Amino acid sequence: MSVSPYIFREYDIRGRISEPNELSDDNIYNLAKATATFFHKQGIASVVVGHDAREYSPHVKDIVVSGLVDSGIDVIEIGQVLVPIFYFAQYHLKQKGGIMITASHNPNGWSGMKIANDYSTTVLGEEIKEIGRILDTKDFLSNYAAGKTQRVEGMIEAYSKNILNKIKINRKIKVVIDAGNGTAGPIVPEIFRRAGCEVIERHCNLDPSFPNHEPNPSALPAAEDIAKGVLEADADIGFGFDDDGDRVGFADNNGNVVWPDKAMIFMARAALEKYPGAKIVFDVKCTRALTEDIEAHGGVPVIWKTGHSYIKQKSKEVDAPLAGERSGHIFFRKDYYGFDDAPFAALKFLEYLSSQSKSFSELLETIPQYISSPVWEPSCPDDKKYGVVDKLTQEFKSEYGAENVLDINGARINFKNGWGLVRASSNLPVLVLVFESKTESGLKKIEDIFRKKLDKYPEVGKEWKSG
Repeated sequence: MSVSPYIFREYDIRGRISEPNELSDDNIYNLAKATATFFHKQGIASVVVGHDAREYSPHVKDIVVSGLVDSGIDVIEIGQVLVPIFYFAQYHLKQKGGIMITASHNPNGWSGMKIANDYSTTVLGEEIKEIGRILDTKDFLSNYAAGKTQRVEGMIEAYSKNILNKIKINRKIKVVIDAGNGTAGPIVPEIFRRAGCEVIERHCNLDPSFPNHEPNPSALPAAEDIAKGVLEADADIGFGFDDDGDRVGFADNNGNVVWPDKAMIFMARAALEKYPGAKIVFDVKCTRALTEDIEAHGGVPVIWKTGHSYIKQKSKEVDAPLAGERSGHIFFRKDYYGFDDAPFAALKFLEYLSSQSKSFSELLETIPQYISSPVWEPSCPDDKKYGVVDKLTQEFKSEYGAENVLDINGARINFKNGWGLVRASSNLPVLVLVFESKTESGLKKIEDIFRKKLDKYPEVGKEWKSG
């Protein structure tokens, strides 16, 4: 059976392990061989391999390692880790190549591969298509002796020491940490305790069935649960981490959900204080308040495509000290490695908060005020979603003027008192919608415009789920 082309996403590989044309054992093995061929062509002969805490991930990892070794790639296994620990391991072990077995925040039953081909760099676009072509043609390089494997212990501790040496929190802060029963649970709370925080753990025991909520802090059920935890604990702040630890969500001391793009405003202020006039990169889903606050503090806002690989790439291109996404991927470049690291980003936020006399909620009163919707995700098949977005983009340009439609990644339409976005998800068979306005009534008007547009497309689901 052929491999579904839809497992090759824009910036990683993801699929369901139960589907024979997605991530079956045979397909995983051949994917590893195709990736090994890709590595050889790039002059990479050894790689780091880690995995998340899903119950089937060690099995997937074993197959990947087998495919790599059989193709002449040496493998350094680092065990069950977070994505940022995997990225850190590349530097620590001096390895340009790597594969992290993870489905990120996708539901249980999914797996995937984040493929690194340089430091702080993951493959995307044409590189992923190349791996797909190698797999499709089975044009595997085979003139290599079998690779070797070794297991390196202690990577979590090495990572922890590294980030703790880069942080200074000036006062005791009471923090709720919600791991959604994902991989971050056994790792992150102890790091925060060592940073001097009082830590209240919430859903930090491992349970890959994710019984409380999916470990996706940008989804409304998870975000609201984080906020609920803050109220119950009378805490100063709450953080939620996705399953593999490269995204973070926020809740303030009053138990309000704070989307990561608004929290990023304060990280941008800190970055611009240190690097005046710098460029700050963020994705098309981010609040207009971020743009306005960056400009007000002398910085240059750079809006770009959604996707951790795209944002990493753009931040390097424009030499930004800070970059981030509404989903909670946050990248520090000037004082760190430039990869998305949720525990480090959360600690940097606490560093800023501990230097201020105001609470988190009081700080939020100092930023431009907009009302933002959750990220909404109506279903749309993978083979239809990009076509639907292309048609909608043209409709919006015709109706509102091309100058009011940003089309670098879907269509973000600027209205007088707000904006709305539609784009195709890179990870799931859904569309992605975000709206923002100065008022609740304005937000509702923008949402209604999009609902009427989408109602014309029978391939788009009528139910909007938060994602």
